[in-house]
Amino acid sequence: MKGEGRGCGREEFPGFPFEPYSIQVEFMSALYRFLDEGGVSMLESPTGTGKTLSIICSALQWLVDRKERKTSGSEVGGDGLESASGACSDDEPDWMRNFNSNGDKIDVTGTKKKDEIGFASNRSGRRGNCRNMCSGKEKIYGSALGSKSGEKADVANMSTGDETEDNSRGEDNGDDEFLVDDYESEEDGEVGAGLGSRRSKRKVSGLSGCSSSEEEGEMADLEEEDCLKIYFCSRTHSQLSQFVRELKRTSFAKEIQVVSLGSRKNFCINEEVLRLGSSAQINEKCLELQKNKKNDVSKTKKLGMGRVRRTKASSGCPVLSRKKLQREFKDLALQEGPLDIEELVHLGDSLGACPYYGTRNSVPVADLVVLPYQSLLSKASRESLGLNLKNNVVIIDEAHNLADSLISMYDSKIAESQLADVHLHLEKYLEHFRNLLGHGNRRYIQMLMVVTKALLRALEGKNDVLPIPYTNSETIPGKQLACCSSVTINEFLFSSNIDNINLVKLLHYMKESNIKHKVSGFGKKMASLDKGPTSDNVASGENGSTLSNFQLLADMLFSLTNKDSDGRIIISRATTTSLGQQESFIKYVMLTGEKIFAEIADQAHAVILAGGTLQPIEETRERLFPWLPLENLRFFSCGHIVPPESIMPIVISRGPSGRYFDFSYGSRSSPVLIEELGLLLCNLATIIPEGMVVFFSSFDYEAKVFSAWKDTGILDRIAKKKRVFREPRKSTEVELVLKEYKETIERVHSGKSKDLAPQNGAVLLAVVGGKVSEGINFSDGMGRCVLMVGLPYPNPSDIELMERVKHIEGIGDRKPTAFDMPDYDGHDDRDYRDGFTILRNCSRRGKEYYENLCMKAVNQSIGRAIRHRGDYAAILLVDKRYTTDPSRSGHTQPTDKLPKWIKDRLVHTATTYGEVHRLLHQFFKFNHIGKIQTRAG
Repeated sequence: MKGEGRGCGREEFPGFPFEPYSIQVEFMSALYRFLDEGGVSMLESPTGTGKTLSIICSALQWLVDRKERKTSGSEVGGDGLESASGACSDDEPDWMRNFNSNGDKIDVTGTKKKDEIGFASNRSGRRGNCRNMCSGKEKIYGSALGSKSGEKADVANMSTGDETEDNSRGEDNGDDEFLVDDYESEEDGEVGAGLGSRRSKRKVSGLSGCSSSEEEGEMADLEEEDCLKIYFCSRTHSQLSQFVRELKRTSFAKEIQVVSLGSRKNFCINEEVLRLGSSAQINEKCLELQKNKKNDVSKTKKLGMGRVRRTKASSGCPVLSRKKLQREFKDLALQEGPLDIEELVHLGDSLGACPYYGTRNSVPVADLVVLPYQSLLSKASRESLGLNLKNNVVIIDEAHNLADSLISMYDSKIAESQLADVHLHLEKYLEHFRNLLGHGNRRYIQMLMVVTKALLRALEGKNDVLPIPYTNSETIPGKQLACCSSVTINEFLFSSNIDNINLVKLLHYMKESNIKHKVSGFGKKMASLDKGPTSDNVASGENGSTLSNFQLLADMLFSLTNKDSDGRIIISRATTTSLGQQESFIKYVMLTGEKIFAEIADQAHAVILAGGTLQPIEETRERLFPWLPLENLRFFSCGHIVPPESIMPIVISRGPSGRYFDFSYGSRSSPVLIEELGLLLCNLATIIPEGMVVFFSSFDYEAKVFSAWKDTGILDRIAKKKRVFREPRKSTEVELVLKEYKETIERVHSGKSKDLAPQNGAVLLAVVGGKVSEGINFSDGMGRCVLMVGLPYPNPSDIELMERVKHIEGIGDRKPTAFDMPDYDGHDDRDYRDGFTILRNCSRRGKEYYENLCMKAVNQSIGRAIRHRGDYAAILLVDKRYTTDPSRSGHTQPTDKLPKWIKDRLVHTATTYGEVHRLLHQFFKFNHIGKIQTRAG
């Protein structure tokens, strides 16, 4: 691994708003050097050390310096490298084999072109084992080769255009607006023909990734882009807003042009559209309004004795109607300095201009683009937004779970009712327009019907699915047991009898013919005419609109064009019980992020992964950029700014009664254990001032513990010292609970509330993985103690998780090792046993990944407390498994994966609660009481 970056690069950063700490200078210097060198780098700085401000001042100083060097003519360009293409398995459909074996991309006009990849000159030692560098979401841009002229009955019996049956409704000229334009393509037997041989009366349009954000008919008015950019992305809009606030504190706020991007749901100011609620419906309505505006034509309608002229009911979005206002918004957004999403929405409201498209139009001239994960990591979103990464810089903050976040963006899922809705609409559409449709349209519509029917049969269990390697029964609270199974892409295609349908060509047809809008629009019209309950269901579908259901189908078909090894198909067949019925669904789960990340790394000059805790970096490297040797990976990690006496991390293995704490699955529900935990909190509440945050492994377990404490009276005992709050399941209610929690602590701290005099603060019962555990700061009195109950291992009955474990197990050295976790024993539930069987059969890598997920969650949760240099807090790890286990000699312990600044100060030798109580009493006497006396003096 390359050096820590100390003492290299720039040493002075005048943009920093105050005198930086030494570790902040080291961080900024390392980042500056890594940006100069290019390639992939990782920087770790504990939460509360001013990481965001350090990133801003280092990266933007580099940007300013780089532009000055470029102006002076001293800039050196990089070289380009082409990606490799890979071979394909023989156990896949012919059309996919032919498609994947073509190393060159072919655009939709049929013109061959090589990959154009901007890559920094220092990137040597390219990945030899990366067989196919275009991701699954890029395949649709490649050639759509001819499908196999197979003998499958469904395809052989499809219409050949000789139908002569009469359909009087098909002659209704009033439905012409829903009739797809003529579409011609090569015959089934023309294997190897490119998209260029297909002729359509429609203008050929580029294929974008099948995403609900595809921009048909959107305003594009973008300028030529030639300026060096930095793209900064984080996971949530609140984190991005915090980034903008920090940026405003620096001198760069007036020197550079900044634009913040977000979703339509966050930016839309059209009240009628916003009332739709869901992101998918808002996206659809926005595109529909623009399409109506673009295609709007006047129509006439007979009323009484005369005829009057009218237009369509929807004639475009009013906030997009005046381009002058859009240009004014763009200019003001850049001139006003850094604006977060709320400020941009306010600006759009005051002008009556669309903030979503206004900010998009600002991207080409911006120096810094601030945007959420999804917008940058998804290829379809990048193309939709017009983001050009080539030779620019990408900084990804909160990158601790980047690999899992990245692959989850490429998952797709469709439910049985959604499939049935699409199939029924296609059936009615074909019945109505059969005599007016040309051969090409009929053929492809029938293909879509064959595919939807095959997927429905798979959910009904009516096809011969090949042997399933893993099944489980997933408990759905308040619902039922759903049987899940997992198969490969090729197994699914062959067993469903759709392996002879060229899905690449079918997807191209769906995109170019605009069939989803035609069919869903026709369905809406028929439903409005019939006014029947059945028609209402057909028009909207029980699970979203027909238009969104079509998009979900396209996403699923697109997933099926990925390489067989890239992901798995999860089939969940619901079973009816007395509790109700959960809907069946098919889901594609992407397993590898290597090729997706490579698209970003190959284009950008530099990619920076930043976070509070990035360990273990070896797992991240293997899953995202295995072509880069570990010794060549640039990594920087700094300590914390708080002094050693301001943190007290302790492992608590025994409770006040001397009982061991073991919160593994087999014992955590024990009433005795839950009571012992309650007694621990009763004791801690007497010596810990102000706020305590207690993290549980799940909402269900927190509810079980809370209920038990309430029944035994322990909850009342805790409440005598601290007011008890609980994290709500609904994320929309979290803010109110946190507000009351903070106000309670502030009232006690100020001594203004006499009715709370017996209480010395508050305790918040939270959940690992919930909203409180990530992105919420518990600085000062809000988090004087963070208590982690047990080790929050992921649910081993999660079939998607187990598929990822099996995939990771196949990475690198497969040599078995004697490695077993005590948490794996004593499970009676079949779904847990199945998961643990997989974990037991793994060598070290699969189990390490499983452990890493747990400890990453622990690190994120306990990192909520220490937020600045003057802060102090106790961190309590409550479980005997946090102590050193001699039986695991030679293997990592859970505490080995704690952040270094916590691990170096960890007390794990306290064998009794009495010792713990003494340590905490001394800690808070020094930090809390001592500082109060100092302030008073």
